[in-house]
Amino acid sequence: MTILAIDTSNYSLGVALLEENMVLGEYITNLKKNHSVRIMPAIQTLMKDCDRVPSDITKIVVAKGPGSYTGVRIGVTIAKTMAWSLKIPLVGVSSLEILAAGTGRYFDGFVSPLFDARRGQVYTGLYAYQNGKFTVVKEDRLVMLADWAESLKEVSKPVLFVGNDLPLHQATIEASLGSQAFFAASTEQNPRPSELALLGKDKLDEDLHSFVPNYIRLAEAEAKWLEVNKGNLNG
Repeated sequence: MTILAIDTSNYSLGVALLEENMVLGEYITNLKKNHSVRIMPAIQTLMKDCDRVPSDITKIVVAKGPGSYTGVRIGVTIAKTMAWSLKIPLVGVSSLEILAAGTGRYFDGFVSPLFDARRGQVYTGLYAYQNGKFTVVKEDRLVMLADWAESLKEVSKPVLFVGNDLPLHQATIEASLGSQAFFAASTEQNPRPSELALLGKDKLDEDLHSFVPNYIRLAEAEAKWLEVNKGNLNG
């Protein structure tokens, strides 16, 4: 089995090739540049460097969100198009789960990955490595960071926070949780596409026609349009 993993859901851009359980190669950048322009050249470069051609790929795994509305849409669209044209399975994995898995495998407690959602809000969830398997403790959600930190006081173990946006929220977390909170190092803040490939290896395939990104909330433009046209819709 040769898996191509694609992640353009947030600030980072990442692609990886996993063959059986061996990482053939991965490409990661943490640059604020247009993912739509850079993702296909990144895939082509990775394939060439690993001496693989598209027909070698047997499954595609994509980060399905939450995250940047445009970024998530780019990755999912490219993954669906490639899976359809190559006639191979497609698997979607939570962007938060990818981030959590990279640091949580050896942490004795819970892991809370987070992406900033502005106005004091974050995309987050709660994960743990239990009985040899990475599991979801609390489902992904959009929540006020202060409320989330307060709710974690009731969990029985330490909580490791991870994410490129962590510096924006660390003070709030520390004020609420104190010594219960742990913070990943800066070198651990970005999701690894090879981790994405490994997580998706044994997950159930998506239905190509019905598979859509997990935005968690409507894009701002859509939300404003619905607010403006609420009266017309109800009428």
